[in-house]
This record gives sequence, C-alpha cells and structure tokens, in this order.
Amino acid sequence: MQKSKASADELIALILQGIEEVKGHDIYLLDLRDIENTVCDYFIISNGTSNTHVNAIVGSIRKIVSKAIQDKPWHVEGEDNAEWVLMDYVNVVVHVFQKHIREYYDIEGLWGDAKVTKIESSSSLNQ
Repeated sequence: MQKSKASADELIALILQGIEEVKGHDIYLLDLRDIENTVCDYFIISNGTSNTHVNAIVGSIRKIVSKAIQDKPWHVEGEDNAEWVLMDYVNVVVHVFQKHIREYYDIEGLWGDAKVTKIESSSSLNQ
C-alpha cells in the first residue's frame, strides 16, 4: 500500500520545503508513531493568511514533491474553500489551515500525546 519510492524523512523534508517556499506560518511536525491506532505516522500542520495563500502552499508542496520524487498525494480534501486543506501522502498527512480555522479545530491539542516539533526555519533543514 505504501509507496517505497522515498523515505518518510525525505518526504517530510520536501513537504516542509514546499511550505516554506511560499512562507507558510506556524509549521509543526507531529510524530504519531508511538500512539496506537493512528491513520498515519506523521502530521505536518501549517497555516496561511488567506484562501489564496493556503492554495499556494498546497500547490508548492505538490510541485516540489512531484518534481523531486515523482509522488503525489493519495487524496486531497478542502481545496474548494481553502480554509482547511488535507493532503494525504499515506504515511504523512499534511494539514494547511487558515489561522482562525486552525485555532478552532486545535489539531495539536487533539493529538496531545504526539511528539511535537516546531519547525523554525528552512536554513536548518536544507543546509
């Protein structure tokens, strides 16, 4: 079921690059591997400032992942209103929110048992 083209670490790095390329905000990586009965291994959560910004983040992730490892999301939801877009890469699920929607749903709070890493900047990832 899972594609073996790229490791989870490589996919995560590419997704983060896609988010940062268009200046996504408040990027968090949630490691869900130690939690029983989860649907995936990782969540990546970010937010944009508008529906246009959210769509730009999603487009950037798609472009960078596709170009680097020829992979595309298994499923994408929420692009029509771009308040909360979910991109499912099977073992990595990306959530791109508008800020007020992110605060309302509080995904980080719902998955409080996850190991949470705040992503500070692209300079620490790509150098």
